[in-house]
Amino acid sequence: MLKKMNYLFTSESVSEGHPDKVADQISDAILDEFLRKDSEAKVACETFCTAGLVVVGGEVSSEHAYVDIPATVRRVIARIGYTKAEYGFDAASCGVISTIHEQSADIHRGVVREEPEAQGAGDQGMMFGYASTDTEEYMPLALSLSHRLLKTLARIRHEEPELMPYLRPDAKAQFTVEFTGRRTPVRVHTIVLSTQHDEFDTDERMRARIEKDVREIVLPRLLASLPERTAKLFDGSAILHVNPTGKFVIGGPAGDTGLTGRKIIVDTYGGRGAHGGGGFSGMDPSMVDRSAAYAAR
Repeated sequence: MLKKMNYLFTSESVSEGHPDKVADQISDAILDEFLRKDSEAKVACETFCTAGLVVVGGEVSSEHAYVDIPATVRRVIARIGYTKAEYGFDAASCGVISTIHEQSADIHRGVVREEPEAQGAGDQGMMFGYASTDTEEYMPLALSLSHRLLKTLARIRHEEPELMPYLRPDAKAQFTVEFTGRRTPVRVHTIVLSTQHDEFDTDERMRARIEKDVREIVLPRLLASLPERTAKLFDGSAILHVNPTGKFVIGGPAGDTGLTGRKIIVDTYGGRGAHGGGGFSGMDPSMVDRSAAYAAR
């Protein structure tokens, strides 16, 4: 019998300041406001953001809810941390355009029925959900570690900015994990972290300072947050790449266009499981791309 070979598997995550995640959070915040005022509202909200501009579109059906779209958008952007004009995108000065309109009557008739238990779905599609024994939260390991690393970085930026005062909101993380042929994790093989930052020195000195802080501040905090069985996978041999291009000053919507629903693999299983193709953010529970995926899990 042939012996199964070890293999590597990589997943990525993005921070709250990544342009696609900015768009997701705006869409979800608008959804939340509608549902807060009308629990029966039907909402499918999409967001586009770029340097200095946010465009919100989509369809809504609600009897009495009114949402101040520009105020909601600016509140989300400020909470994320885009509060300075030098970022090329900030809560106070960005333009906000809303093109939200009423939900199609053809869709609405299929969703809302006289008998609540006969409610239809706002769309058709394929949805997948599963659980993994890799981690205590039943999520695939490489994705879980990527999420945790960025949460650690975000807590430092929001709660202890003096530790890494140059941090800006945009960031991405990748973990590559080595598995046995029987899908048992062996070790963390490679870590990639790219984080947006202020310009504060020469390119090489900036990169070196950020890498030093990641090694001495961020990674120890990440390790301290992990269960023992996961922490043991960090055996000291992992390759670490920090801002491998050398510089990451221009980021967020000023550096790349953001769209709702473009990080569907980050939002689910990091490529470890199948995906039906539908996004989650900005969709009320009648939109089964979201609710059925949660139910399947």
